[in-house]
Amino acid sequence: MKRALFILFGAGMAFCVMSPLPVLSQAYPTKPVRVVVPYPPGGAPDLVTRLIAQKISVPLGQSVVVENRAGASSIIGAENVARSAPDGYSILLGTTTTHVTNMLLIKKLPYDAFKDFTPISAVLEPITSLVVHPSLPANSVLELIEYARRNPGKISYSSTGVGSVFHLAGEIFNLVTGVDMVHVPYKGAVPALVDNIAGRIDVSYAALGNVLPHVRAGKLKMLAVLEGTRVASLPEVPTVKESVPSFEKPSGWYAFFGPAGLPLPIVSRLNAEIVKVLHTPDVRSGLEANAQLVIASSPAELAALMKRTYETFVKAIEVAGLKPE
Repeated sequence: MKRALFILFGAGMAFCVMSPLPVLSQAYPTKPVRVVVPYPPGGAPDLVTRLIAQKISVPLGQSVVVENRAGASSIIGAENVARSAPDGYSILLGTTTTHVTNMLLIKKLPYDAFKDFTPISAVLEPITSLVVHPSLPANSVLELIEYARRNPGKISYSSTGVGSVFHLAGEIFNLVTGVDMVHVPYKGAVPALVDNIAGRIDVSYAALGNVLPHVRAGKLKMLAVLEGTRVASLPEVPTVKESVPSFEKPSGWYAFFGPAGLPLPIVSRLNAEIVKVLHTPDVRSGLEANAQLVIASSPAELAALMKRTYETFVKAIEVAGLKPE
């Protein structure tokens, strides 16, 4: 009897020692989860993150707190999560900037986007557009190209910064159309659009959600969307590719990442809750109404998306003549 009890006790202890992760993962989370947004409050990345954070806090049974850590081209916030413990309590809202552009354009980046993070889920991709000031005598992409060719170096276009999706889109447009529009970088979408509306900038490549209110108010003129197909909510607006078939927009996306080494059960739990929220009819329709294309990927699909985007940006940055600094 004593021997049997000893064996049973030993087996129980072995089970406890050998399987702590499933037990911990089933209990996860036991405290608030922190989601770092490496951008200021109020912008699209911040608003999207807050919406998802609020929704997943209910099934997780814990508060999901959004923390804005902006600065240094999103490096401050991204590095903070990369250096955090891989326990599921520090998550990053990453973007093409944090995980692709910074890798290619910043020599001494304090993290490796591929090695220092665990992919959780790609969330969405903002629909992007080509808009001009109403005074510009162009009402289509072809008319803009013709006007720019007659005025080389005299037309300016804005972006949200050197190496941003919008900057690279402009450089690719210049290359494939043979025009020479001058790039003017800004520290964010708002100041860029302010100057475009005021007529200090002629052209903007910008997120559709940011420009749509100004287009409807007659303050900006929309010539096209940069996506491969027309947007369902704006079927009358053509794509750039319809006029310039060789144009390919660099992909820009938002996605959630954890630190490297995040346990698979925690990754799976977070992915399941995020994807479930993104497929909720009211959330999906709300995002799409605000010019966002929902992705809701698996971790593996996000890893593949990162790789494809990186390869595309290598070519786009070479076209733009940009060098790491």
